[in-house]
Amino acid sequence: MSSLNYLYGKPLSEGDFKHTPEDFVVEEVLDIEFTGEGEHVCLQVIKRGENTTYVAKKIAQMAGVAPRDVSYAGLKDRHGVCTQWFSVPVAIKTEVDFSKLNSDSIVVIKQVRHNRKLRTGCHRGNRFIITLRNVTEPLDVLSRINAVRQGVPNYFAEQRFGHDGHNLEMAERLFGGEYIRDKKLRGIVISAARSFIFNQIVSRRVKEHGLAKTWHREVFMLAGSNAFFEDDLNDDIVERLNKEDILLSAPLVGKGEKGLTSVEREWLLEYTNWHQGLADLGLKNERRSLRVIPKELKLESMPDRAIKLTFELPKGCYATAVLRELIMHKDVSKKEKQNPGDLEE
Repeated sequence: MSSLNYLYGKPLSEGDFKHTPEDFVVEEVLDIEFTGEGEHVCLQVIKRGENTTYVAKKIAQMAGVAPRDVSYAGLKDRHGVCTQWFSVPVAIKTEVDFSKLNSDSIVVIKQVRHNRKLRTGCHRGNRFIITLRNVTEPLDVLSRINAVRQGVPNYFAEQRFGHDGHNLEMAERLFGGEYIRDKKLRGIVISAARSFIFNQIVSRRVKEHGLAKTWHREVFMLAGSNAFFEDDLNDDIVERLNKEDILLSAPLVGKGEKGLTSVEREWLLEYTNWHQGLADLGLKNERRSLRVIPKELKLESMPDRAIKLTFELPKGCYATAVLRELIMHKDVSKKEKQNPGDLEE
């Protein structure tokens, strides 16, 4: 992400990120009313230093089912203390004491039955409590808070692209004709390619126009939905933007030109091979919000040149997209190679 343009200029301050798991606390926000009965057991779990897929496997072993039968709303970072929900099928007349999973790294804090399994993306978002250490210029971080409250570029974070960009290297080979047999890995590589192109388009827009300026013709997303439409700028559009009923967006490219502005078509020419490769795979054009606004963003100065940040983001958005506009943060947990399960929203 270091090559992507900053909306508010490159930060002056540096600091350490994820010095300990407790420095990165994530709480999944799941707006679901559980039925209290049904063939699925939903578990709220706190995990420390473990990735989501590992916890899912442990739950599967306890329930006597295959790991693929355990569902969750989204992956959470291994290098943190993360609270998230899982669901697992358990026959109605069968009782399983999942508290037996409790250990130094896994704690089951709630267990409730529900009439359906959890699905990817069913959560509203995530709350973050992040402690940055060895901060060199605390006042520069503080001076940026009000600007960042107005929103930051909704970039995909670097872990989306694999260790040292390995997923992008595989994408290049995929679009060059190499076949990837593993369906899960293939999906990760395809997603990385789309995310990379999205980031480049957003970065160029940030550089040339910022995020406040609206083009004469845009593709807008309906807030809280993946639906989008193209329209000319007019009084009604401006009013809806001000109410956040609709959002500015950028493309997740696929087949055809539906949902692409003339400017975006021009910018995408630089990525023709990958764009065509994604189209050939049958992906349809989609959109993603251009900007993400951290809700309830607060900063607290702490002893020993540390800063604590708290905020909430919608699902699919990355805490590091917020951090990069505040501070040049060094992820000190990256002493070991990350795998696809070590992701964070």
